[in-house]
Parts: sequence; structure tokens; C-alpha cells
Amino acid sequence: MNRIKRILSDKSFLRKTFVITMPIVLQNLLNNMLNLIDTLMIGRLGETTVAAVGLANKVFFVFSLLMFGICSGSGILAAQYWGKRELLNIRRVLRMSLLIGVGGSILFLIPGVLFPNLVMRIFTPQEGTIAVGAVYLAIIAFSYPLTAVTNAYVAILRSMNYVKLPVIITLIAIHVNVILNYALIFGKFGLPKMGVAGAALATLIARFVEFAVLLFLVYRHKPGDDGVGDFIHLKHNKEQDNGLSFFHRNFVYKYFHTAAPVIANEFMWGLGVTMYSLVYGRMGDAAMAAITITNTVEQVALVFFFGICAAAAIILGNEMGADELDRAEDYAKNYIILQFGLTVVGAVMLYLLKEPIIAMFDVSILVEDYIRLCITVFVIYMPARMLNALFIVAILRSGGDTRAALFLDVSSVWLIGIPMAVLGGLIFDLPIYIVYAMILLEEIYKLILGFKRYRKKKWLRNIVSS
Repeated sequence: MNRIKRILSDKSFLRKTFVITMPIVLQNLLNNMLNLIDTLMIGRLGETTVAAVGLANKVFFVFSLLMFGICSGSGILAAQYWGKRELLNIRRVLRMSLLIGVGGSILFLIPGVLFPNLVMRIFTPQEGTIAVGAVYLAIIAFSYPLTAVTNAYVAILRSMNYVKLPVIITLIAIHVNVILNYALIFGKFGLPKMGVAGAALATLIARFVEFAVLLFLVYRHKPGDDGVGDFIHLKHNKEQDNGLSFFHRNFVYKYFHTAAPVIANEFMWGLGVTMYSLVYGRMGDAAMAAITITNTVEQVALVFFFGICAAAAIILGNEMGADELDRAEDYAKNYIILQFGLTVVGAVMLYLLKEPIIAMFDVSILVEDYIRLCITVFVIYMPARMLNALFIVAILRSGGDTRAALFLDVSSVWLIGIPMAVLGGLIFDLPIYIVYAMILLEEIYKLILGFKRYRKKKWLRNIVSS
């Protein structure tokens, strides 16, 4: 109770958290609402189409986690550099994340465009699902490099506490995507009826608009306007930069020492989670459709709590970069209490709202039953899952304890989640909701070890002091 009173009385903490959290929440909510609308529209084309698009998007899921790793690793350094107001090093972080992100996107684009059927065959043996998913994948893969650039800029802007600009571009992109989705999927406004190909093309166009608008709005800032203008148009000389404007040896070492475990973390974790889809895809279209819809609902339900994690990572990083370690430790305790309490409330609300949510989807009675039970399972694990996100994404990473975060995430998926998926889904042929519950046992393992690591305080340090 004393901690709760301290949180409520700390106006500075609450204001900083609110100011950073809400734009991030709004942006993520808009993105996830778009995914929900996509799923609702595509759902009218049948359960096979829902399953196919869900599986095709697993390629983007792995790529997006790679980008999340790059942006998270970059954000750790950028947040601490912002605490020291070192704009030159933040510029270097942006360039490095662009180089790695765009390069990585090409590795996903090539197989998606040239061998979409082969990629889809990895996820499912169903020929109808493969054919539909391949059409979608071959188009949507062209959006990956655009996403890489957009995500890199957004991560740096957030680390500098500029969180409103990403919301603006997301709003514009969503309007474009929803309108074009409706027009191209169903043949409205004089445009051709393209079905699943229309859904992919609409998303590709929206990603291009998002990319173009972001760069336009960022580079129209002038030096002296604010931190963004000074950062974008930063002028420096060779002596200031030690003669190496980008590949400065000490910086490159520090970047990869901090970011490489995060990048490996998200990629290996994402690859492991994709293994779940290999199991789901072999449990039939009904099971795959149910878990695709459940995951979409989850993303919307969790958007506020991931926003808290993002804000915590930025604020803790800023404080540690400014050598305010005691304040960072106190703030971390505040976030743990906030995250747990709010997640419990959110879980109860989602459980009470599950029936009207299910009624939104045009699916069979069997799929409805699966969704209902999967959401119930998710609600039970929700507090543990969100505490894990806070420990790993915000607290441990903000202080550069990235190797511990890597171990927690990767070991939980590969040692617990995947064996549970194979055991339940392929060996014992259990229903999808039971398999899902078995997989989520990884959250309990991760919570125990994550809390122990937090208590050791190895994350509590300034990593840009030299």
C-alpha cells in the first residue's frame, strides 16, 4: 500500500509515464485495430483464407520480431544517449539500425516473392491454404523494406521522447489501408475485386504511404526548432567524430555488445514462436482460424500494457544515461506494481467481453467454441505474460542486461513452449485450447527466473558513460 501511495503522489513520474505511454498505446492500438479489421474483412472469404493469411503473415511476424530486436537494441543506446544529450551518437545508432534492418528485410523479401509456395508449404500441408497464402505473401513481401525504415526512425524518435509523430503517420496509413482493403477485397469504388490479393496490395500501398509521410514530416523540421530538427540536420566535423562519421570502432563495439543479444533474442524467440504455427497448421483450418483470431484479439487487449513497457524502457534508459540510478530503481518498482494491477483489471474486462467480441467474427460454431476457450486460457496467463514483458523488454534491457533477457526468452520457448506444442498438438492430438494452455506454461518459468534476475540489479547501470 505504501508503494501505491508513493506512485500516486509522484506527479513527475506519472506525468512522464502518461505523456510517453499514451501516444505509443494509441499508435499500437490503431495498428492492432487495423489487423482486427483486416481479419474481419478477410473472414468473409472463408476460414481457409483466414488460416492462409494467418500463416503467410508468420513470415512478417518473424521479420517484425527481428526489427523489434534491432529497434529495441538501438533504443536502449539511443535512450541513454538522449539522457546525455549526445545527438551525434544517436545519429550513429539510427544509421546502424537502418543498415541492419533494411539488409535483413531483403533476406525475407526474396523467398517471399520468388518462392511463396515453398515458404507456405513449411507451415501447412493443405494445398488450398498454400495456394491462397502464396498469393498474399508474394505481394506483401515488398512492404518489408519500407517497414524496416519506418520502424528504425520510430524507435529513435521514441527514445528521444518524441512519440506524437508516429501516431500521425499511423493514422494516415490506417485510413489508406482500411479504404483500400474494402475497395480491393470486395471490388468497390470502381476498383477490381481482388480478394486476398487485394488485401495484400492495400497493405503494401499503406506501408508506402506511411514510409513517405514519416520521412517528409521528419525532414521538414529545421535546426533549432526542437530536438528532432537538431538531430536530423546535425552538422559535425571529422575531429568531433574522430574521423569516422559512421564506423567509429568504439561505437560499433558498444552497439553490437548491447544490441546483438537483443536482435538474437527477438529473432530466436520469433523463430521459436513460429514453430507453434507449424503445429497449429497441422491441426486443421478450424484450429488455425481460431488461434489467428485469438491472437488478433490478444494484440488489441495487450496494447496498453506493451505501451507501459515501451514507456518504462525509455524513461529508465533516460534516467540511467543521466546517472540517476537510484531514481531508475525506484521507477522500476513503480512499473512492476502498475503493470500487475492494471493487467489483472484488463484480464477481468476481457473475460467479461469475450462473447460480444466472438460475435464480431463470421465463423463456424466449432471455431467460436475454440476462440472462447483460447481467450479464457489467455486471460488466466495474462498477468504473468505482461510482467515478463516488463522485466525483459523494459527493465533488463534498459540497463543493457540483454544477455539475461536473451536466455529467458529463448530458453522458455525452445525448452518449454515448443516441446509442449509438439506433445499436445502432434503426439496426443489435443484440442487447440489445451495445446495453447500447455504452451503458455513457459510464462510461469520465465516469470520466476525474470524476477530473480531483476532482484540482482545487474541491469541498473549507465552503459554510455564512456
